[in-house]
Amino acid sequence: MSNVKNTGILYLVPTPIGNLADMTYRGVLVLKEVDLIYAEDTRTSGILLAHYDIKTSLKSYHKFNEKERCEEIIGHLRVGKNIAIISDAGTPGIADPSNIVVKEVISEGFQINPLPGATALIPALVSSGFDTQQFYMAGFLPSKKQQKEKLLSKLKAFDIPIVFYEAPHRLEKFLHEIKDFFNNADVCIARELTKLYESFYRGKLYDILENFDSIVLKGEFVIVVIPEKVKIELKEEVLDLYHNKYKDEKVAKASRLIAEELGVSKNRVYEVLIKM
Repeated sequence: MSNVKNTGILYLVPTPIGNLADMTYRGVLVLKEVDLIYAEDTRTSGILLAHYDIKTSLKSYHKFNEKERCEEIIGHLRVGKNIAIISDAGTPGIADPSNIVVKEVISEGFQINPLPGATALIPALVSSGFDTQQFYMAGFLPSKKQQKEKLLSKLKAFDIPIVFYEAPHRLEKFLHEIKDFFNNADVCIARELTKLYESFYRGKLYDILENFDSIVLKGEFVIVVIPEKVKIELKEEVLDLYHNKYKDEKVAKASRLIAEELGVSKNRVYEVLIKM
């Protein structure tokens, strides 16, 4: 049974991820009719509003003022005002701070109307060529090493597409990080989706890293990955090399050296040695 209050409504309005023509008619209508719009970046969103002649007042909402803005938004809803939230690009709540206010608004019993629309996730996924019956949205990797490795350790067992977001200046490091867990994974890298220079880079992870200079490091990147499963026969090769060449080395160093010889993940080799 619904406990939604009969007051203002919070609208979550997707915005184009590049091509302004991807804005929906309903999205434009809602942004024109609400009392106030909260945007992740008012400069970016101002361009969109001007393009569609939307005169509604615009305020900032981002991770540095989210607590203050949450209280503000709830106050507006309480007195019957309708509010819209938009992000820099795509659907609010996906890899941006909007999910914080959504949780608070739900807990206070106000109505939320999510509009369908643009997102980078789906175009990248359906253009990958992978089976999309199931997939996992991982987004940006955690910045802390321990959290990152814990997540990648969990994901390496998946045999469905995994979707990541990454910035251009971190892309090469990101690919090396996942290599240690996903081995020679199948990869599709989508760049500048819906924009003039939209590009796709598809292939095996090792080949992509070997030819990394061919990737134009500008714009936004979505990476779709299916980890490679390492056969159990690897155990015998690892143990043979360890006993014949590297038994006097520390396990971490031995794992690295053996992994380089076999062309596999050092984490997988480490697991074999630790279990031994």
